[in-house]
Amino acid sequence: MTSENTVSAAGGEGNHDKLLAAVGVDIEPGLLTLALTHRSYAYENGGLPTNERLEFLGDSVLGVTVTENLYLSHPDKSEGDLAKIRASVVNMHALAEVARTLGEGGLGAHLLLGKGEEMTGGRDKPSILADGMESILGAIHLQHGIETARRVVLDLFDDLLTRAPLLGAGLDWKTSLQELTAEHGAGVPVYEITATGPDHDKEFTATVLISGKPLGVGVGRSKKEAEQKAASSAWKTMSENAAATAVAADGPSDLAG
Repeated sequence: MTSENTVSAAGGEGNHDKLLAAVGVDIEPGLLTLALTHRSYAYENGGLPTNERLEFLGDSVLGVTVTENLYLSHPDKSEGDLAKIRASVVNMHALAEVARTLGEGGLGAHLLLGKGEEMTGGRDKPSILADGMESILGAIHLQHGIETARRVVLDLFDDLLTRAPLLGAGLDWKTSLQELTAEHGAGVPVYEITATGPDHDKEFTATVLISGKPLGVGVGRSKKEAEQKAASSAWKTMSENAAATAVAADGPSDLAG
């Protein structure tokens, strides 16, 4: 280990056992602290090392693992198709989605953040969560090697890797849902948004209406996230509903049940 892996845990978010249990491997305390140290915290505490170098390493580990998995799992897909699918898995919002599942309170509860980021909801910012997720993967690779890091990626990203090839040409749920409703003559999905909580910590709920009927609900920290989750829910409902194949004959309203 180098000296950059001995950052003090002062100011941290307490016990990391649940985080490590969710990740599935142990990470040496000093290295874990480094992986959790956002630059805002480092700058406010005398220029400590940040997690950015580990983020750089983790980004490569994630990219090659996902790329290899898609190549082996989809021999019928072209290079262009594989690239689009990979982009739907290896992106800021997808990484943040996985980060939120790591232990009680998600990865954000364990990050070392500066006061400014703390006050502006930094623990749930997609960009900060994505960077932290990549830093954790970089730390795993550094301590345990590529095979363990690859296994962790495949475990944590299994759901995304399964869902990604199901998306339509746009590779996002809103586009895919619109393609599906157009295919069945059900018109354009309409999204209704409500918000709760203070300005600095709002939570948005999106309800997607198909032919005037609610078919999916999603909750997120942004309108975009909530709409994507609502669209995902509606897309799955429509795709799994055998009655959807009879829309052309029965009329668009049958799509919503």
